[in-house]
This record gives sequence, structure tokens and C-alpha cells, in this order.
Amino acid sequence: MSDGQSADDRSAPDTGQGRPQDSAPWWVYHGDGRTLGARDLDDVLMGPPPWRTFDGGPLQPRPAEDEAEVTRRIGPPLRDGDPRRPVDVDEADMVNAALYLRRPLLITGRPGTGKSSLAYRVARELRLGRVLRWPITTRTTLKSGLYDYDAIGRAQDAAAHRAAATGHTEPADERTRIGDYIRLGPLGTALLPYRLPRVLLIDELDKSDIDLPNDLLNIIEEGEYDVPELVRIASREPEATVLTADPGATARIAGGRVRCRAFPLILITSNGEKEFPPALLRRCLRLELPPPSMDQLAAMVATRFGQRAGSRGQELVRLFVARSAREGGMSADQLLNSVHLATSDRFEGDEHWDRLVDSLWRSLDTTRP
Repeated sequence: MSDGQSADDRSAPDTGQGRPQDSAPWWVYHGDGRTLGARDLDDVLMGPPPWRTFDGGPLQPRPAEDEAEVTRRIGPPLRDGDPRRPVDVDEADMVNAALYLRRPLLITGRPGTGKSSLAYRVARELRLGRVLRWPITTRTTLKSGLYDYDAIGRAQDAAAHRAAATGHTEPADERTRIGDYIRLGPLGTALLPYRLPRVLLIDELDKSDIDLPNDLLNIIEEGEYDVPELVRIASREPEATVLTADPGATARIAGGRVRCRAFPLILITSNGEKEFPPALLRRCLRLELPPPSMDQLAAMVATRFGQRAGSRGQELVRLFVARSAREGGMSADQLLNSVHLATSDRFEGDEHWDRLVDSLWRSLDTTRP
């Protein structure tokens, strides 16, 4: 819960503490920066459709928060008296629909429109723990997102144990349990049976090779997967404890199969560089993020810099919006970079400031001169 915040029932008239007037009664995610309050998401979210109900188990412990990483990504949490982030109705509608329907959300938009940061805003507001991030490259495979098995490391450790076996009554294989050499990836961890959905960010899926979007179809539909290395030994080792994508965390897997309980909130980002197969689009809800408005940029600057931004920060927001419109679009990161420098004491009255801003605010449109 944010500093100084009390439980918020999200259903009271707008009194400065209840839900804002531009929100919808059915929303559980509002996008205004306030946390859900003392209750869990389960207390306010209705059950899934029958065709999106999963029954995995045993339940995993609730994941830890990672406020340091969230703050690094989107700034510190709101405190009493801080202005709320402007509500984007389309964004809130689609995030809530994805939560209600247990479906992935495909987010498209120009670079710098806040596609990736949405995952961190949702995780903080709904108190869903550490965001699992799966960055996609041309070499990414489905298996790398699910798990990794270090067979070579296990063989080397077994050989070392056999070489030093003097005095040991325990076989070398018993001292190199297979689970110690299996680490679940971000997707594999998100599909563990948690009571509340994990937030999984599949970042820039359009960077993948041609196979990965199709490979994801069955996982998205079924909410489960097998670890073949564990399935093969299930008769003699029915349960294995493996490492997960969360630092220092482990999970128990029975029979080599992982099945979710609460389907994760999967946010898939795309810069629009690739067409996705219709079968993937059918399984996802879709959200197109426009460039941030002046109010949203001002709120972003206020969250990041507080009173330090002052009137100079406000003026930079105004100039940035005008420049971005002329240049065909720029990234919010470019604005934050300039505000950080402008509000430091190094550039007070610097006659070369305008030249530096020109360099910082270059257009992202590579077709422009």
C-alpha cells in the first residue's frame, strides 16, 4: 500500500478519496496511480469464464514485491496530496477486460508511448508482486521462456561427486537432484499456480522469429506445459523442487507438469514492425496506445521529479509536446532526460542549453532529414 493510504473501496462517490468521476464502476484497475488498498484483487474481481478456468496446484507462495524496480521504471508511489495520474479510459477498459476474461493484452504503439511501463503500473496498483519480464529477440524460443535445464552442469557436478566419493554413502545422483539444474523462465514462472495472477511482460514480440507467435498459441489457450526432463523421472521422483525466475525463489512441480490456477495478466508489447498470425490475435485483446497527452507528460514529470521540476519542467513539457507534433513523434524518455539535466545545477543559465535540447529531442522518424 502506498505511504499514508488507507483502504479504498473503489465504489464510493468522488470525495477526493474514493474513485474518480471518470472511472467505471466495474473497473478494478483505474490507472490513476493509487493502490487497490487493503484488499486483494480476488475480493473485487469476479470469477473467470468457464472456458478460462484453471485448477493447477499446489498453490505457490505469494510473490514478493519489488518496489525498487517499479520505482526505477515508473517513479515513486503516490502519497497523500499528490495529484492522480490522468485516467486513460481506453487503457483502463482493456486492462480490466483482460483481467476479467483471463486473456493476454496485445499493446501496440510507437516507441516511447509507455507500453512496457503499463505492466509496472498495473502490478503496483493491484499489488500483484514482482513483474516477470521476458524480453524478446530474434533468437528467443518458447522453451527459453518456459524453462532452462543445465544438463552439462549436472553431469559435471555428478562426475566431481563421484571422484570425491570416499566416505559418502549417498550416490552421486542423489547429491545432484535434477531440480537444482532446472530454472523456470518468466513465462514458465507466470504459469505456476498462484492464487492471484502474476503480471508477465512479453516485451517487443515483433522482434521474434516467425515461429514464436505460433508457438505461444497452445500455452495461452491451455495455461499449462510439461517439463520433459521431469516427466521422464516422474515414476521414481514424483515431485521436484526447481528454481524460478524470481530471485532466490523455488517451486514444487508434481509429475513434471505445470498448470496455472490464476491465469497471468500477460501484456505483450509490439512496435508494429511485424504482422501477427490471426490465431494469436484471436486469443488476445488489443490496445493501441497513443502518444502521451500534455497532462500525462506533466504527471509523469511531477511523479519523477516532484517540486524539483518547478516551472522549468512545466515549460519543457509544453515545448516538448509542440516539438513532438512537428517532428512526427518523440519518446517520453527524451523529455525525462532533458528535465533531469535542466533541473540540475550544472545547466543554470547555460548559453548552450538550446543546442543540447536540439540534440536530445531528435525525431524518432528515421525517414525525416
